[in-house]
Amino acid sequence: MKRNGSRSCVTRKTRFGSRERDWLKGDTQRGCVCLYGGTVDPQPPASGPQASSTPQTDLQLVLCSTSTTVEELCAQRNGQGLYVQLHGDLLRRLDPSERPLQMVYDYLTSMGYADPVRVQHEAANSDLSCMIRFYSGEPVNADQQERTLLKGVFSVRKGKTQLHKWAERQVILCGTCLIVASVKDSLAGKMHILPLVGGKVEEVKRRQHCLMFSSAGSQAQTYFVNFDTLADYQRWHRQASKVVSQTVSVVDLSCYSLETVPEYLFYCQDLTHLNLRHNFMRLQGPGSLLNLPRFSQLKSLNISHNRLGVFPECVGEILSLTELNLSCNNLHTVPVQIGNLQSLQTLCLDGNHLSSLPEELGDLSQLNSLGLSFNNFSHVPTVLEKLCAVDKLAMAGNRVESLELSTLARMIHLRNIDLRLNGLRCVKCETPDPVSHVTQLDLRDNCLDSLDLSSVCNLETLHCQRNQLGTLTLSGFSLRMLHAGSNRLTTVNIYPVPNHLTHMDLSQNLLEYIPAWVCDCRKIEMLDLQHNLLFELPSRLLNSLSLRKLLTGNNRLQRVPDLLDHIPLEALDLQHNKLSELPESLFYKALNLKYLNVSANSLESIPPSSQSEESLSTLQELYLTGNSLNENCGALLVGHQNLRILHIAYNQLLSFPASKLSKLELLEELNLSGNKLKTIPSTVSSCKRLHTLIAHSNQITVFPEILNLPEIKLVDLSCNELTEIQLPDSLPATLQELDLTGNSSLTLEHKTLNLFSHITTLKLDQKSAPTPGDSLGSSTLWKHGYSEMRGQRNKLCVSVLAVDRFGDGGEGCYGIFDGDRNEEVPRLLQCTMGDVLCEELQHSCVDTVYMCNTFLTSHRKLGMAGQKLGASALLCYIQTSEPGSCFSLTVANVGTCQAILCRDGRPVQLSKVFSLENSTEEMERVKVNKAIITEDNKVSGVTCCSRLLGCSYLSPWVLPKPWVRTELLCAKDEFLILGNRALFEQVSYQEAVHTVQAVRDPHAAAKKLCSLAQSYGCKDNIGAVVVSLQVGEDSCTCEPPVLNDELRGPTPAPMPVSVTPCPSDSGNISSSSGIGTEFSSETSASEVGSEAGSTASDEHPSSGLASRPERRCSPAPTRTLPGVFQRQPSSATFSSNQSDNGLDSDDEAPLEGVISNGSKLEVEVDIHCCAFQLRPGAPESPKELNLENRNSKMRRQNSVVVSATNGCLLAVCGRENGDLKKSPSTSSLFGKKLSNGSVVAPEDSHNIIEVALEAPKKKSGYFTAPAQQDPEDQLIVPPGLEQEVREQLKGQSLLVSGISTPPTPTCVKDPLWDQPHPPAFTSTLVPGPGLATVLQQEVYDTAL
Repeated sequence: MKRNGSRSCVTRKTRFGSRERDWLKGDTQRGCVCLYGGTVDPQPPASGPQASSTPQTDLQLVLCSTSTTVEELCAQRNGQGLYVQLHGDLLRRLDPSERPLQMVYDYLTSMGYADPVRVQHEAANSDLSCMIRFYSGEPVNADQQERTLLKGVFSVRKGKTQLHKWAERQVILCGTCLIVASVKDSLAGKMHILPLVGGKVEEVKRRQHCLMFSSAGSQAQTYFVNFDTLADYQRWHRQASKVVSQTVSVVDLSCYSLETVPEYLFYCQDLTHLNLRHNFMRLQGPGSLLNLPRFSQLKSLNISHNRLGVFPECVGEILSLTELNLSCNNLHTVPVQIGNLQSLQTLCLDGNHLSSLPEELGDLSQLNSLGLSFNNFSHVPTVLEKLCAVDKLAMAGNRVESLELSTLARMIHLRNIDLRLNGLRCVKCETPDPVSHVTQLDLRDNCLDSLDLSSVCNLETLHCQRNQLGTLTLSGFSLRMLHAGSNRLTTVNIYPVPNHLTHMDLSQNLLEYIPAWVCDCRKIEMLDLQHNLLFELPSRLLNSLSLRKLLTGNNRLQRVPDLLDHIPLEALDLQHNKLSELPESLFYKALNLKYLNVSANSLESIPPSSQSEESLSTLQELYLTGNSLNENCGALLVGHQNLRILHIAYNQLLSFPASKLSKLELLEELNLSGNKLKTIPSTVSSCKRLHTLIAHSNQITVFPEILNLPEIKLVDLSCNELTEIQLPDSLPATLQELDLTGNSSLTLEHKTLNLFSHITTLKLDQKSAPTPGDSLGSSTLWKHGYSEMRGQRNKLCVSVLAVDRFGDGGEGCYGIFDGDRNEEVPRLLQCTMGDVLCEELQHSCVDTVYMCNTFLTSHRKLGMAGQKLGASALLCYIQTSEPGSCFSLTVANVGTCQAILCRDGRPVQLSKVFSLENSTEEMERVKVNKAIITEDNKVSGVTCCSRLLGCSYLSPWVLPKPWVRTELLCAKDEFLILGNRALFEQVSYQEAVHTVQAVRDPHAAAKKLCSLAQSYGCKDNIGAVVVSLQVGEDSCTCEPPVLNDELRGPTPAPMPVSVTPCPSDSGNISSSSGIGTEFSSETSASEVGSEAGSTASDEHPSSGLASRPERRCSPAPTRTLPGVFQRQPSSATFSSNQSDNGLDSDDEAPLEGVISNGSKLEVEVDIHCCAFQLRPGAPESPKELNLENRNSKMRRQNSVVVSATNGCLLAVCGRENGDLKKSPSTSSLFGKKLSNGSVVAPEDSHNIIEVALEAPKKKSGYFTAPAQQDPEDQLIVPPGLEQEVREQLKGQSLLVSGISTPPTPTCVKDPLWDQPHPPAFTSTLVPGPGLATVLQQEVYDTAL
């Protein structure tokens, strides 16, 4: 290590040494800057043990302070300059006066870190380089150079004739031209310019690696260029082909981190369109913006997002410009030279700090488009009165609080006005003169409480959603579209009757009746009245001859008027009303009806499809969930032979007529959940197009005949009474998911399981086999269930983390993560956040501190995956607040995931929704940072959330800092509901609480919530977690403090377990006695590779894992009453998972790093998660312990890993056991594993499926069970040798090499876990009386 004064450079990738730590101590303004070499491509640092052991010569750790400038660092290192890269994106040269360490500190502070010591600690972490990275020189990007400039010395011949001979010349391809020098290796002579736009580039077959370049036009010139290598030939051919295919002379140099324009580009005098967006262009110097007037034919110039700071006055000299974009450049003023651009037609100045415009702008007579959005204007600029050609006023996101219609009346040329997001409080009309020229007006997301636009007589389209409007008055002469949802409207006055009105949205208001003028609208096609207070629908409205879509859900309707004649209605939504019947003539009078949703009503029957045997119904989607329908409705569904989707869940069906079901041949999706069905008719096999069958929470005993269907994809028969499955000889290749959880009597043979081996996700229950340790597992106060549904997407982007025994066993940890359109980030968060929370708890006991740091650290650990992708996240932690006190619940969240606590039967919202539509302060913060918010309220058109984990490239607009809230739990707290945005958009808080209260089991309640959301119209991914809180008034008892050397971890369930050992993979050894448990291994520092982000914290020493010394409360079991949750057998997932890349498409492209071959799945990433401490308890007695160990059994399989946790069976197909060795922290991943990698931690209440001893040995499939060793062969340790054996165990390494393992070893059962553990030594040690030494083999889940 080289030291140079107080600042040193370390040419290896390690953490600080002792001298470097001394440098940091005592002064938080000191720190470290990681400098990467300037000759390497921008890549994240490698992570993991291999990376840490291999020196990285391109990385230097430079010790400095926050006052150290770039100039000082360069002088010390004899460097040319420093570059900074944010989020793996553009590189910017730092000014000599900038201070790198202060930049890092400012970045971390803006993320949410508050403690200066923690900021200093995080700044020294090399993982931060995925968000902010410094280079000691400009990195070389070969791909960027290729697209910007190609040059070399090649053999060249001019013309097609043989008169010219081949000669060595320097050839350059830049922009739209081919440049050939007249002198070899020199640019001093004459330059031959060949325009390529519209020309040709062709291969010359007579010569190897030769291309012919030809210009366009009658005077076309031709050059032949012979390349030396095939690589050069292909590179030039590829780039030239792009140029000749253009119809106009366009050069796109956006996002290249350019400071200057390439000098050769100025030879392209035919250039008309130049795009320099997202660069760092200079205002002065060679190749700077000052030289742009050299392009004499330039018409379009885009220099947005260049951090210019001032308006480049040289642009005013490009008189040929017709389009100019200067958005997002921190401009404060516009110079008077703008008036020189008399040909300018489009001027975009969005996202700056402008508050006024020069009068010279009014001289631009041809200007027809002016963008002023997201600036600081407090009023409409008066210069607009002179711009007669401008027809749209684009001033969204400014500070116009008052709008005077008289001002608009003077601007007679304006047709379209956009004033959304302005904080507008009033619209004044001080003149009786009408405003006849305005046709479109956008006033969304303002603060208006009333709006009178009756003077705007020709208004055609009005957007005024998300205000506080109580009254609305409009002119109806020309009105065509009205969008006034999410207000407080009690009435809407429009005069005269809007006969041109086609679309009207009045949803989420306070309307108690529909205005009479609505029924008189002759052209109304779509009417949205959802979430109002309507009691009735006018007959004239429903019988309208123009209405095609009517949405009246979530009102108080008690009846629907009869249909008098045939109507053109195509979609009708009547869900969440008080309907007891539907009109008798509904289906044969509304023959065009294709969509009907009457869920959540009180229907006891449905009307017939026709008056005769022949039906003309065109109904395709029918949702009848949550009514009181019986089996008689089946006969009435026969007439709807075009039905594709049928949801009839949570009714009173005892059966479904077999003959009727066979008539629905076009059925694709069938949901029969929550009824009292005992069987599904065999005629379901007639529905050849059926791809989804959901029938959970019934009483089905016989597996339906659906596995012969050619298109079946998803079958959910959970929470039933299945006993066996009759399978065909082969299963359809389309089957992706089969859920059989909650069928406690179901027994599957090995042949059946092997037949299921190709299914992506198989979820099974475990056989119930009570053990003497079950009473111990009943002491947990937190029992959960969860459900995830992918909806109509090809992938599941929701993940769940649930640990009922977190930390000392009396705590709980639950989380839900929603990636919207990507599944990678939710998976990584699900694997890391529990681990990070555990580590943060060792450093702080302040809820806001450890929760905030957990989120920020998880954000950093996402690595490259978190640069462009993100996810909403919610984490709940249940703990004791003070020794001897009750439990408290701490909730933290970012994004749109929410948590609801049921307290005394009422919902208590614990989280905050961080979306721009729901949070005015977040909207203001994003506006202040000059983000462009699109019309659908998304930041840069990407996400509607202002806070996410990931999406770091949207910083500082989108931040990872969470909302944190702590709530003390009491006896009135019944359960906790966690859900993503899709769930709570469809299911209200109160309905969610009532739904869970009506279901006895948390797992079944979670599935019901998701099914309801789907039936209410959700097409997106849905996730729900229900946690039963059995907290009584006497639910805690004081205990002695936790020992400092105990590791925090979930206490596993006490039950017999079949575990797959591996001779080559020695497990970690844990010694257990009646007092405590010790681990002789260090915490694993394995991390996810840089491609996916690191997943284990490596910044804390192992000593930091010591438990807090204060006294803690452990829960005392409360008696389970009939009305309280009772844990249903949990599920497990057999998953040969496949995944796409998690980007913005729904295709099934393979995930990088994942190798999938049939049922075999390998993940090229090491997941280290949830290193929780274990809280041991004393065994009942040495005798009982010895008896349990004698009775324990272990089975080895070659192609399956089985772990009994959470009462589940987990299978990882096609993995060698040697690949599964990980840190003890991975114990939290034992348990349920969904197709997206969701995990649920160990439970206490159930046992895994027993593997039969007679099962034949197989080389493939899920199970291979060799013969087992008899329990009598176990080695008994005499009491006298107990101390000697214990000392030997403490002195040996966890990974024992050179000791052979018996081919069929036995296993030892831990009295605390009540699980068998495979041996790590030649013989299995079974403690004798008074000894509780256990050898533990770690089994890990890698089925991502």
